[in-house]
Amino acid sequence: MSDEDDLDDFEPDQDDLEKEDDEKDTEDWEDYRKEGEEYSEEWMPTLLTEDMMKEGLSLLCKTGNGLAHAYVKLEVKERDLTDISLLRSYIHLRYVDVSENHLTDLSPLSHLTHLLWLKADGNRLRSARLNELPYLQIASFAYNQITDTEGISHPRLGSLDLKGNRIHLVTGLDPQKLISLHTLELRGNQLESTLGINLPKLKNLYLAQNLLKKVEGLENLSNLTTLHLRDNHIETLSGFSGEMKSLQYLNLRRSKTLAPAPDQTPGWRQRMPPSAPDLETHHSLRPSVPVTWPVWDAGWGAW
Repeated sequence: MSDEDDLDDFEPDQDDLEKEDDEKDTEDWEDYRKEGEEYSEEWMPTLLTEDMMKEGLSLLCKTGNGLAHAYVKLEVKERDLTDISLLRSYIHLRYVDVSENHLTDLSPLSHLTHLLWLKADGNRLRSARLNELPYLQIASFAYNQITDTEGISHPRLGSLDLKGNRIHLVTGLDPQKLISLHTLELRGNQLESTLGINLPKLKNLYLAQNLLKKVEGLENLSNLTTLHLRDNHIETLSGFSGEMKSLQYLNLRRSKTLAPAPDQTPGWRQRMPPSAPDLETHHSLRPSVPVTWPVWDAGWGAW
């Protein structure tokens, strides 16, 4: 099976993304932050070894040219790794999980030009920068120490997870290069602005648990269907426009600056600008479910 044939087999389940429990997200983020404070000491260097590779390799497949076979999946989680230089020579890998280690450098992965799926959660990364990987479609760098979004330019990347990092501003996400990106996860960072997310193909954007006071720079996201803004400090909804014609679900729960008094009409109903999209729709992100649900989820009950 070629890399081209593999791509369609690993589309993220959008229903699963929508079913994530808000409270559990908050608890997971708090637990991770406490662990980071508790285990912040320096770690002894631990290199990835051939023995670890033998234990972690699986999924024997034909290589790209179809003339040989190689193991294409690697899982080396929770090995206290600080160096994965050995991966430079395993050029046929397609699925790599190096989560829960102590990695600060992923540059050896730039040699894996057949890589389709990458999970590097819970390391000590300060950047998600990699050379362009032509087939990479799912990448997760959650719960690291990443401070920016530079160096991410994979043309087939569909889902990018950067939650639980230290990002203040989104920069370097080039819509001319990220032509396939449909899901961007930035929960639990330190974002003060939504500028820099000019990605016309984007469908799902998760910005909960940041420091946002307003929505800006998203006006041209005509394909956006889901926008999560809970646990921010949103003061105005003036950043919406009629171009956001696909928007179906907006989560504003626990945005205290928008919350009305118990005997008042929710403030967002008056604050939406005239050019905002018509969100009074009964379309559901889960069309198989026969019941409808309110697209405005601001924590005040149904319409």
